[in-house]
Amino acid sequence: MAKRSAEEIMQESEEAHPYAFHVSGPRNVSSPNWRDLINSSWKDSNYRRTVIACFIQAVYLLELDRQENKTEENGLAPNWWKPFKYKLAQTLIDERDGSIFGALLEWDRSAALSDFVLMRPSGAPRAVLALRGTLLKSLTIRRDLEDDLRFLAWESLKGSVRFGVALEAMKMAVDRFGSCNVCIAGHSLGAGFALQVGKALAKQGVFVETHLFNPPSVSLAMSLRNLGEKAGFVWRRFKSMLPSSGEAQTNGGEPEKNAGSRVLKAWRDPKKWVPHLYVNNSDYICCYYSDPAVTTNAQPSNGEASGKENADPASGNVAAKLFVMSKGKQKFLEAHGLQQWWSDDLELQLALHNSKLISRQLKSLYTPLPPPPPPPAAAQSKKPR
Repeated sequence: MAKRSAEEIMQESEEAHPYAFHVSGPRNVSSPNWRDLINSSWKDSNYRRTVIACFIQAVYLLELDRQENKTEENGLAPNWWKPFKYKLAQTLIDERDGSIFGALLEWDRSAALSDFVLMRPSGAPRAVLALRGTLLKSLTIRRDLEDDLRFLAWESLKGSVRFGVALEAMKMAVDRFGSCNVCIAGHSLGAGFALQVGKALAKQGVFVETHLFNPPSVSLAMSLRNLGEKAGFVWRRFKSMLPSSGEAQTNGGEPEKNAGSRVLKAWRDPKKWVPHLYVNNSDYICCYYSDPAVTTNAQPSNGEASGKENADPASGNVAAKLFVMSKGKQKFLEAHGLQQWWSDDLELQLALHNSKLISRQLKSLYTPLPPPPPPPAAAQSKKPR
């Protein structure tokens, strides 16, 4: 019996690895070919979601490969972007522990030409910035959990080192390729960073395509606000029971009504940022995004984005695209996992109700800035002689 070489044993081990692309990757997704020049696969929402989720999985594996001292030749990560004709252009490093938390992937023209794909298919982004979530490994878990706790306490990740690095990488990609040719995506904690980066750019009038898988929605700040809202509701109900409370009740509800109308009025602007959110109701980390603000009305879309978006039913003004997993009750690890977003039996609903949490997240983008303060009284009193 012939002895196998160490290289053959290593190759066999990698082929059987649970994170190998051919083991846990998507089954029914083809690589770009010459037919994509006529009818691009990237125009299909299922294909787009699947490939972008694979790019995020590649970032998780980039960090695992780093920890195991693997290179691009023998690592697991490259096989999650190469089939789609992309290449690694930049890795995002957390300077605190040297871990990889993100990667910029660019369209690989030379790899595409080798398969007779003469040009980039319509709809395929020039670059994708993918951000991973928490990795429960000893070499990076400390910094990951620090940012998890940051969001839990403040519902914001702007103070993190990773936010600044991701924002700068995205700005450079926009400057190089244009905002219409790039997108940003993340899973779990990475989705939280992607949301913050997308909002920061949108406030500057730069709208980039954004995909958020299992974005975090649970925070102490949100819980305290919810308690305040419930207390306010109880107080208004109590006042409505008093004999002369009609006027007070009307006045009490008006600021909230006016604030909502300001947001809806701003949404009429045709230029707006529309993030795509993918949530699972069995995942307690992201499930609050599917809580309606007013009323719930969802229609099955079989994973297809039919053009309808998460909107106010009366005005049709867009807030976001919210895709909800409708598989019934699931265990948390399965409901929070990234793999579900490219599974063959995926069942999605495109939610049409106005999500309360999405409205809260995007309100700062669409609420008009307050007018500048008037000049001091002393300056007003001075008149030219």
